[in-house]
Amino acid sequence: MSTFNLVDHPHRRFNPLTGEWILVSPHRAKRPWQGQVEKVQEEKRPQYDPKCYLCPTNERIGGKVNPDYKGAYSFINDFSALLSDTPEGGEDNGDLFQSEAVRGICKVICFSPRHDLTVPEMEVDAIKGVVDLWQDEYNELGANPAINYVQIFENKGSIMGCSNPHPHGQIWSSSNIPNEVEKEVVRQKAYFEKHGRTLLGDYLEAEVEKESRILCSNEHFVALVPYWAVWPFEAMIISRSAHASIKTFNDEERLALADIYKQLTIMYDNLFEVSFAYSAGIHQAPTDGEEHPEWHFHMHFYPPLLRSATVKKFMVGYEMLGNPQRDITAETSAERLRALSKVHYKSAK
Repeated sequence: MSTFNLVDHPHRRFNPLTGEWILVSPHRAKRPWQGQVEKVQEEKRPQYDPKCYLCPTNERIGGKVNPDYKGAYSFINDFSALLSDTPEGGEDNGDLFQSEAVRGICKVICFSPRHDLTVPEMEVDAIKGVVDLWQDEYNELGANPAINYVQIFENKGSIMGCSNPHPHGQIWSSSNIPNEVEKEVVRQKAYFEKHGRTLLGDYLEAEVEKESRILCSNEHFVALVPYWAVWPFEAMIISRSAHASIKTFNDEERLALADIYKQLTIMYDNLFEVSFAYSAGIHQAPTDGEEHPEWHFHMHFYPPLLRSATVKKFMVGYEMLGNPQRDITAETSAERLRALSKVHYKSAK
């Protein structure tokens, strides 16, 4: 028998942040691909769209009017998934029927007044304006005693459910700690109590030494493909210092986060020369009034595209009934992304 290796043989990889496993089948990636590979025709958008409810000075549904904002701008979501005045209540009917009321505040963050831009096409200083606003919103919402977690995220692209192409993200702050965050709370706390160091601090140190999954870096942040990645070109941004949240970032660190955010998303766009779809979000310490020395700031990127601008990965069959599976290894994905030009493909033409 041949000697086992991660490049050729099926194996499972463990995600220490969630305690879950993923099946990796690298031998399947060697089969020939005969599907679509052609590029899509991208829509050219104007800098200002009079029909867009996120553009400056336009009226939103419900009658509210956006100010003539010049940088990042936030407002209460007109169709919030969570409400601050939800009454207390729920159901506790044995082990099988339980529910509880949830309160929260949902906001929309417009990244730029320009309708035609996305993060990789924005200037770093403008992206820093978004990061600054993230920090302000985390501080303000987190100071509310009714809010125990502040989830900052971005859905980019219609295939990720984004209903408006204007560059924007969202914040859902809630009285409960969401499921995925709760998994990371448990795993990071157990690691910190055992080792006295953050899980992601030790993980990042090991990844930097190995180098094979590193995508790009600067003085304060590293972008990489995680060892346990599920999505074909999944990535994480991890702070070099063990910040529990964005709250303690200084001006230089916020600029560095903006820089690496732009670097990573340029890689994504250049991969298939398309505005690359993804869901991205920050995981950081809950705002429940407790100390969280175990938490280490990081940002997840989950992009669905697999082989071209039109071919995406679906979670079906075994992945829905068993556990997630991927063919292309994390190392191969990182190698492909690293090899791309650092200049956005639109600028290079």
